[in-house]
Amino acid sequence: MKTFCRALTALLLAISAVFVSAGTSHAGLDNQLSLVDGQGRTLTIQQWDTFLNGVFPLDRNRLTREWFHSGKATYTVSGEGAEDFEGTLELGYQVGFPWSLGVGINFSYTTPNIAYDGFGFGPQDDDPFLGLGDSIVTPPLLPGVSIAADLGNGPGIQEVATFSVDVTGPGGSVAVSNAHGTVTGAAGGVLLRPYARLISAAGDSVTTYGEPWNMN
Repeated sequence: MKTFCRALTALLLAISAVFVSAGTSHAGLDNQLSLVDGQGRTLTIQQWDTFLNGVFPLDRNRLTREWFHSGKATYTVSGEGAEDFEGTLELGYQVGFPWSLGVGINFSYTTPNIAYDGFGFGPQDDDPFLGLGDSIVTPPLLPGVSIAADLGNGPGIQEVATFSVDVTGPGGSVAVSNAHGTVTGAAGGVLLRPYARLISAAGDSVTTYGEPWNMN
């Protein structure tokens, strides 16, 4: 009996470790990509702490998918002329769905909390990439932005830019907390692939894509 109890305890501890690790797997740096632009500067875009929390739809409609999104996008520019950089930092999703029931799929998104900081250099323990992690400022830059887009009839993959901000200088971050998104009219599962994109004033563009999140 003692041997059985020890084995059961070990099994429960192993299962608990799996669930704990799964809950923290998306903390920190998720993905990044760099590009050398036409002026010889290196543009780097990153996604940090991405988390999409799929919830039961409030309208109880089987064709509705509802979620909350938190995360951060960080950009840096290095090289000669980095201080003069001007461009746009954009966040959004690629939305994939198998089919719809004769009507266009509607995508809606509300961002209650967005904060932007143009500078934040200096090492930080939780953000080794130029220390931009703790430099987010408040109050929110865009406290109540909302969008709606008709994704058309499925199947298909559509890209939706949820929000964008003008940026200047060699680095900065945009963070969003508990943004609310819904897709209505989807007769199958919905996949969301979050992305962050940096576009220079001259038209150079670099985009990093995260892992797809399944909104069953």
